[in-house]
Amino acid sequence: MQFNIPTWLTLLRVALIPFFVLAFYLPFSWAPVVCASLFVYAAVTDWFDGFLARRWKQTTRFGAFLDPVADKVLVAVALVLVIEHYHSWWISLPAATMIAREIIISALREWMAEIGKRSSVAVSWIGKVKTMAQMVALVGLLWRPDPWVEIAAVGALYIAAVLTFWSMFNYLKAARHDLLEH
Repeated sequence: MQFNIPTWLTLLRVALIPFFVLAFYLPFSWAPVVCASLFVYAAVTDWFDGFLARRWKQTTRFGAFLDPVADKVLVAVALVLVIEHYHSWWISLPAATMIAREIIISALREWMAEIGKRSSVAVSWIGKVKTMAQMVALVGLLWRPDPWVEIAAVGALYIAAVLTFWSMFNYLKAARHDLLEH
């Protein structure tokens, strides 16, 4: 297997996860900004590795496998940290919904690929907007510089949760014929 720059960026994103978790737990006033900064850096590498892989035509099977896994693990870990910090149902419910959706859609994509119908569950624009709202929410909820940022981040979290349901139902609707047939 040959590694290229986009694949190395994806591996870097995975390697950053323990560091942003460590930063989350540091007992210093600057820890939240470091945690959020590492999360932002990891999120930027996600965009950048995809851009470079397409631009340089360096897509690989390994990269196609690892990129979405790295994304989902990064987001799930950030959501778990946010749940732990806030320790309340009004944060836990949308966060758990997002984690559950990722598991459901990943399983659906895997199953659809197995039966040769992967294109019917391709990423939609709703999923992309959901991801953007999710990232904005997570940065604000990890950083927490003041109450207004937290309020805006909770709003973004709920927007992401609504879009999570919407995109999940669209994926399930697109695959319903195959789900009910087999």
